[in-house]
Amino acid sequence: MLDPRIHELAHEGKNFATLTTLSKDGTPHSTIVWIDSDGENLTYNTEIHRAQFKNISADPRVSIVIWDSGNPYRYAEVNGNIKETIKGDEAKNNIEELSHRYTGGPYQMPIQSERVKILVEPVKQRMQG
Repeated sequence: MLDPRIHELAHEGKNFATLTTLSKDGTPHSTIVWIDSDGENLTYNTEIHRAQFKNISADPRVSIVIWDSGNPYRYAEVNGNIKETIKGDEAKNNIEELSHRYTGGPYQMPIQSERVKILVEPVKQRMQG
């Protein structure tokens, strides 16, 4: 179960996150992402051609750091496993919802492959500040 304070940090406002996945050779790969939460899991959205998606397909372990845009000394660290990947209309609708939250408008980047919504089940979590 996700800490309610981490849910709030991920679900409210425009708080960005750093997602770290593991490459095939074991090296970390970090990406800044728009983050959300369904109350139990952290969620983010990507495309299937990106390195982060290829990495989680091979190794489901991830680390996510979310920082408060108004106070970067308030942040959360979550280590977890990919619980589910969701494609199709739900993933497309999700990127639109995230775009409206983070940019105030529709998603502007061309979709190069296929959108996918990722659910991350927390294994270890910590809130600071």
